[in-house]
Amino acid sequence: MASSSWRPWRRRRPPSTRIRRPWRAPLALVLLVNLAAIGYRLTEGWSWADCYWMVAITISTIGYGEVQPLSPAGRVVTALLILGGVVVVQISIQGVLGLSESGYFRRLRERRFRRWLKTMQNHVILCGYGRIGREIAEQLTRERVPLLVVEMDQERRDAAEDRGLPVLVADATLDETLLEAGIHHCRSLVAALPSNAANLYVVLSARGLAPNCRLIARSDSDEAERKLRLAGADQVVSPYVSGGRMMAATALRPLAVTFMDLLAGSDCEVEEFRLSSDPQALGRLLGMSLGELQLGRRTGALVLAVQPAPLASEAMRQYRGASYVREQQTLIANPGSEHRLAPGQMLVVMGSKGQLEGVTSLLGEALSSVDHMAG
Repeated sequence: MASSSWRPWRRRRPPSTRIRRPWRAPLALVLLVNLAAIGYRLTEGWSWADCYWMVAITISTIGYGEVQPLSPAGRVVTALLILGGVVVVQISIQGVLGLSESGYFRRLRERRFRRWLKTMQNHVILCGYGRIGREIAEQLTRERVPLLVVEMDQERRDAAEDRGLPVLVADATLDETLLEAGIHHCRSLVAALPSNAANLYVVLSARGLAPNCRLIARSDSDEAERKLRLAGADQVVSPYVSGGRMMAATALRPLAVTFMDLLAGSDCEVEEFRLSSDPQALGRLLGMSLGELQLGRRTGALVLAVQPAPLASEAMRQYRGASYVREQQTLIANPGSEHRLAPGQMLVVMGSKGQLEGVTSLLGEALSSVDHMAG
């Protein structure tokens, strides 16, 4: 005889995550009111105004007096209305008062917030709102850059919301969190979690989901920086190293540091304009010098530096002939007017938003990407 413990267990359904509709009781109240009005109309022959007035003074227990003397059938309708009204009204009131206790409004706000997330474009995803994250958020908010904070800690989440920042309460190391945060439509992602391992997970997930996304990560050691770069981070920043360099620069070149602080609080911005690596995309700009381009006169922006492409294309060899010399991938500060444009070059340009938009229009299809640096 088989053991009684061997029984096929029923498969339990997972709990529903849908928001229950709390409108059943109000709908029942509306139905009761209309049915009672129809009852008075059929039994007493009153006008619709008198019918609904009778329903109102009866169901609200005010009882100013009957519109007209009731017939026996009308009294039956009134008795049923009183009985149904006591039940339905009580259930409706309890249902409305219980919405906040059941978390209905909170879930409704979360659903509305997640629908809004799907509309975000060209924003920055900030993973972590600690001391570093707060400073990053302040700088981005000052520049009016769309920002989304991803944080799980209750205290930090409250601090971000107090600053008026949108917060996605989720684990930033999970793929579904990054997808929900709009990893495919964001401007860049900043991993500023307090743990190197957590930042590494974020970078790995983000790079796997969006190969072209710009990733910036925080690290506390050289080993962590090396691993983060191997994982796919475009830029790794150590707060301690950056702080030390800033203090040294302040000691040696205080005016330069003051200028950068003033730049951060002004309308000026610095952007990187990466030219396409395809020579055909450059068109007439291929081989044109900065003097011939007249970028400053036509847009008002200033070219601070140029970073040549790491490798030269065959088309450029043919264009410049035997006099072609391979350019090294070093930053050329304050390039002269004789400097010529080449595929894959990056122009570091400073100017106002309007001036930088003019640079974008001037370069047109020759651009492969535009990245914001500072403002």
